Amino acid sequence: MPRVKRGTVRRAKRKKLLERAKGFFQTKSKLYRAAKEAVDTAGKYAFVGRKQKKRDFRALWIIRINAAARENGLTYSTLMKGLKVAGVTLDRKALADLAATQPVAFAAVAAQAKAAQPAA
Repeated sequence: MPRVKRGTVRRAKRKKLLERAKGFFQTKSKLYRAAKEAVDTAGKYAFVGRKQKKRDFRALWIIRINAAARENGLTYSTLMKGLKVAGVTLDRKALADLAATQPVAFAAVAAQAKAAQPAA
């Protein structure tokens, strides 16, 4: 097997990894092996966190929409069903923003959803 001299490539690789570990606790930002493990773990948590962020925001939007819907005499599920029947294509993010910042506009949307409900 031929001899491999890495030279600058090895140094660049290690330097790049230590840059990513900057600010980590004690040897995790100084020593290569500890830094590599810490960076790998941090990457794993970052990946999971990006997925979790989406779940958390959706849950927050639903809570805000439900609170505003109940102020207008509806529940979250009846509001969403009414909006679907009425053909309103506002997503949860936009509805939550309306609920939090413009209650009058949300009330109009809620009235639209209430009117579209089938009488049962």
